Amino acid sequence: MTDTLSRLAATIAARKGTDPDSSWTAKLLAKGPEKCAEKFGEEAIEAIIEAVKGDRAKLTSEAADVLYHFLVMLAACDVRLADVLAELDRREGVSGIAEKASRQP
Repeated sequence: MTDTLSRLAATIAARKGTDPDSSWTAKLLAKGPEKCAEKFGEEAIEAIIEAVKGDRAKLTSEAADVLYHFLVMLAACDVRLADVLAELDRREGVSGIAEKASRQP
């Protein structure tokens, strides 16, 4: 899975700054981080709706859209997938309750 996401993130990064008429990814990135975040939010809501409905096939499709748009949003904000994965690695084996408590001021 990580390889698939890494390849997709690399493709998205390669499209940054290219002609917006050449790809959907380039078009999204050209609109800036705010639009990319908005699109990610829309896709997340669509996934939530399918989860509530219990339609596994549609949820699978929407989940793929969520992952794609999440990676586009990261690219628009100059955040690398590798950095997100490193943060997940750092949290591995730590209780979610303890990890969340460590973030509180």
